[in-house]
Amino acid sequence: MAKQRRRFEATDKVKIIREHLLGGRPLSEVCDKYSIAPTQFYQWQKTFFENGTAAFAPKKPGREYDLENKVKQLNKKLARKDEVIAELVEHNIDLKKKHGQD
Repeated sequence: MAKQRRRFEATDKVKIIREHLLGGRPLSEVCDKYSIAPTQFYQWQKTFFENGTAAFAPKKPGREYDLENKVKQLNKKLARKDEVIAELVEHNIDLKKKHGQD
């Protein structure tokens, strides 16, 4: 029977790393407590430190900015559709004139 993999949430991983690094608990105790291998702990720690710059990066624009951007994009798309429709109507009128339909 295959063992089902446990999945740790990001907050749990940070808590486990913190327990060792800031709490001063020996790695063997932390690994035993959470039933993880030391290699797994070191992998999480490596990922944690590699992505640590994100904590100091400027915050992403808020929801309001995202909505404004979306509105601008939709307005551009709508304007383009209006242009295409105008071209098609103009072409249709030209064809009708050409074939003698009013």
